[in-house]
Amino acid sequence: MHSDAAIDGDPLPPGQVWAISPGGPDAEPGLYRIEVTSGPGGGVKILNTPAPPDFRESVKVGEQNLYTQSKQIVGDRDLQAHEFSIQMRALDNDRSGVDLGLPVLMALASALLERSTKGGLIVMGPLNLGGSIEMLSNAVALAEVGVEKQAHTLLMPVSARRQLDDLPDELWTKINIEFYSDAPEAFFKAVLD
Repeated sequence: MHSDAAIDGDPLPPGQVWAISPGGPDAEPGLYRIEVTSGPGGGVKILNTPAPPDFRESVKVGEQNLYTQSKQIVGDRDLQAHEFSIQMRALDNDRSGVDLGLPVLMALASALLERSTKGGLIVMGPLNLGGSIEMLSNAVALAEVGVEKQAHTLLMPVSARRQLDDLPDELWTKINIEFYSDAPEAFFKAVLD
């Protein structure tokens, strides 16, 4: 059951990323906006209270990958000198925040570098603690949600490409799909130059 929440085509301020969670056994895929602010201090603070356990896990994955891949993503910025405040805005029925590690990582890096993400772009793809992008089990359903939300571009893992052969032709004309193979590539495809 999806709401009629739609995204607009304007670039998001630094620290904000549109994302679709693939959902899970009890949840449909859902649209989220991840919002991060950065200031002096240290660590990551989740503003949602209570924070859903799946979202807490997504934040842990995103934060861990920011530290392990910082050189490729944020260069020599001192991550220890920044405190990040993160909020998840669920725009559909799903409020779990499951598998949003990559969008969380991108929002953290975007806030730190003060770079906006492209307008009308929705990110998806589960990231694990080791930094690998995991397979999307329902790429066609996620692309359909993206079209429904009026996204201009979907950013998906390249491993989803074959599944998208089943995407109906009329949807291909309504959406641009870009692929990435790892988190740094996804980040640089998402931010404005």
